[in-house]
Amino acid sequence: AASDVHVIEPDPAQAKRLAEMGVNVGADTSALPQHAAIVIFAVKPQVMQDVCRALPRERKPGQLIISIAAGISCDSLESWLGAGTAIVRCMPNTPSLRGQGVSGLYATPAVSETQREQAESILNAVGISVWLDEEKLIDAVTAVSGSGPAYFFYLMEAMIDAGEKLGLPRDTAERLALFTGLGAADMAVHSDVDVAELRRRVCSPNGTTERAIETFRSQGLPKMVDDAMQACADRAAEMSRELA
Repeated sequence: AASDVHVIEPDPAQAKRLAEMGVNVGADTSALPQHAAIVIFAVKPQVMQDVCRALPRERKPGQLIISIAAGISCDSLESWLGAGTAIVRCMPNTPSLRGQGVSGLYATPAVSETQREQAESILNAVGISVWLDEEKLIDAVTAVSGSGPAYFFYLMEAMIDAGEKLGLPRDTAERLALFTGLGAADMAVHSDVDVAELRRRVCSPNGTTERAIETFRSQGLPKMVDDAMQACADRAAEMSRELA
């Protein structure tokens, strides 16, 4: 129930919008109830340490902490919140705003099976979730899905520009590119074959699609994607070290 949810939001405009949803809103962590079974940190990584240290010292035993802050390791959170704190670290992505998100989740040993189910249920409310066996894989999740929407937006942007260059009105090129992306993703999700096979099925021998794919390949698209995602994962690891 909304009345069971407490949100700490210092920005007055945001606080007003949240209050209209029926949840309890406070301006600082002193408003956080001590009996809260689950606390979700949805803050910028740069302020996470200050937020953790501002929490009430007396907290519910066995409280579950869920963090969506990029680059903040579970070790860092434990050092600020206390050893043995039950922590689930997750990396969601922006399509969560549309209920189409995907999140990678990692749990520390202190997290119980019930708490894992609770965390999964919360993240699944805005999409789907995938559990990770090692925390370091969060960096790979960041490279694939956390930052991934921007890759698709960038490709769509390039397709729209190219369509306009080919003579299409920009709004027409945009509609064609966006709905092609939507349809292709839906087809891939619900297909019984992998994406490589779906691509092959579109490519008639010596046809138009094959010519386009060969151009992508000759221009080094696979390596470009590999390099870009490695750079993203490397930066995620760097941030963890910088913010520790």
